Amino acid sequence: MAETNELKPNTLFVEVSGSGLPEVDGLFVPSTAPPTESESGTVSSLGYWNGKMAWDRADGKSARSPALSYSNTYTSWRICRLDGHLAYDFTSEDALPPTAGEWHVYKKGVAPAPKVVIHHFDPRKPLPQPNVVFVLGGPGTGKGTMCELAETQLGWTHLSTGELIRAEQEAGGPNAAIITELLDAGKLAPNEIAVELLKKAMETATRTTGSLNFLLDGFPRCLANLDSWYEMFGRETELPKMLYLECPYEVLEQRILGRAHFTGRRDDNVESTKLRYDTFKTETVPIVEFFRSKNKCVEIDASQDRQVVYDLVKSNLAEHTNQECAARPLTEKSEMLLGLRPWPKKKI
Repeated sequence: MAETNELKPNTLFVEVSGSGLPEVDGLFVPSTAPPTESESGTVSSLGYWNGKMAWDRADGKSARSPALSYSNTYTSWRICRLDGHLAYDFTSEDALPPTAGEWHVYKKGVAPAPKVVIHHFDPRKPLPQPNVVFVLGGPGTGKGTMCELAETQLGWTHLSTGELIRAEQEAGGPNAAIITELLDAGKLAPNEIAVELLKKAMETATRTTGSLNFLLDGFPRCLANLDSWYEMFGRETELPKMLYLECPYEVLEQRILGRAHFTGRRDDNVESTKLRYDTFKTETVPIVEFFRSKNKCVEIDASQDRQVVYDLVKSNLAEHTNQECAARPLTEKSEMLLGLRPWPKKKI
């Protein structure tokens, strides 16, 4: 029998839903099948089959274990029915079951094919507490760029309340009209909408990517946001650290007008910029003062060179940053974000 190499423990969970054969739907947990020789001669190990991760049904109803596994012979991922017969497959050599693309309906399956979602934490249990850093600064301070650098280079997850709100606006949902009206007037989106979108995005990212390190770009913008944060995580939760990027208004205005040629954002103009800046000073500065009073505010001069600002951001995230990520050389994207190489020209 072929021997298997030492493999890292399978700690992932798989959710299968929407199949034409409802009995296939459900949660799949790391397989506990005993070592067995597969059709290709590979000896399975705990949580694995044919050298790739494998899963049993959480309800234990499948006649086959594992019920979701990989076939070396057919180079495909396979999901079986409760009686053990193959229902759906996906030809792929990926290390994990594909979550994008359409699965194939096999002979014993029923259309439509299911959707597959991989969870990094058991969805039946509460999520672990995240490591959160708030990032605030006026429009044009570069907080989005710094957060994107930390995501690309340091492995943190960047969530921008502004981008989440704009995405909701573009989706044309029930909140789109009020969001458009407020943004055009240089106002902030309603507190409950911002917090709802943020909470959902954090939970989704944690479950599907395993990320626990979050940079919240533009949150909390006001005292009401902070109240909602406590409602979300509990009053006893330790107050996160805040990175506050400061920059003179004249510099901010110049930056925003300069980027307007590339972003296409409807609020990147002189009038909206002044309104956004005034709103920031009125509604957000009190939050900054509160964090200062709690010794939780790290102030960074964002008018400095981008590399200098990034180094300060990096040092303040070091406590929770994966050291392997921190030691990596700069990626091409990071070099472009830092202005060390030009962005590729758009084809006309």
